[in-house]
Amino acid sequence: MINGRLPAAVVTLACAVSGLGLVGCEESTKADADLLTGTKKIAVDGRSVNVSCSGDAADGTPVVVLVAGGGDGLEKMAGIQATLSKKNRVCSYDRLGEGASDQPDGPQTLKSTGEVLTAVIERAAGDGPVVLAGHSLGGLIAARYAPDHQDKVKGLVLMDATSPTQSADLNKGIPQSATGPAVELREQTLAILKGGKPELLMVPDGKVRSAGDIPVEVIQHGQQYLAQVPDYGPGLERAWTEGQRQWLAVSSRSRLSTAQKSGHYIYVDQPEVAVRAIERVTSQAADKQ
Repeated sequence: MINGRLPAAVVTLACAVSGLGLVGCEESTKADADLLTGTKKIAVDGRSVNVSCSGDAADGTPVVVLVAGGGDGLEKMAGIQATLSKKNRVCSYDRLGEGASDQPDGPQTLKSTGEVLTAVIERAAGDGPVVLAGHSLGGLIAARYAPDHQDKVKGLVLMDATSPTQSADLNKGIPQSATGPAVELREQTLAILKGGKPELLMVPDGKVRSAGDIPVEVIQHGQQYLAQVPDYGPGLERAWTEGQRQWLAVSSRSRLSTAQKSGHYIYVDQPEVAVRAIERVTSQAADKQ
């Protein structure tokens, strides 16, 4: 909460773009020579990145890589990782500035945070394919990454992903003439998108690019928490829904669904919905190999 004054819905939208969780993770035993197993720090351009992998890989089945929302790290996704790893090899990681990973040296871009993701994928899957399952800002990162890495990314699950036009959505939905808590929400969120803490990651608006015909599931929240924002809530809900529809353009095989009983954290509120979607996409991606 910002100064203890913002309503819960306002704080939750900030989570929807940047996240507010605190995460840490201990190092564990060393993996084998190729693929990482357990929880370990890896070096990426001189920085330490915390990665966790569990479960066994099956021939021809993509490795699932979980991409947390901003402010969250791999411990936030530990529950869904444990469930998924009963049938799949699953990995998660802390981006620079999050959890037990190092702080970034300076401002980050989608390109530079994508380079960290590439290094994680190399240790998670080697030469094999992956399915990226991202939440919130992690969903945006995954969807921006996939078109440039179609050789590796064979499926996507986007869980209430940050809108591809989030800055424009906020400026339109909460005008300069606005007053009250909505203004703080707009200014706080825009500052984060322009490279604010904790990740110093600049997230410009942009058109959704295609990653081909990979299987994609876009899951949006069903509990309309944004509607609670005074004066501007219904408009913010409409803009968020439109943002989810925009992500469908990432593939010709995209599907949109609603987690009816979920707020922003779909994989926490309705983990079975998230698990089923990830397992479906992983199975579809395996069949296509």
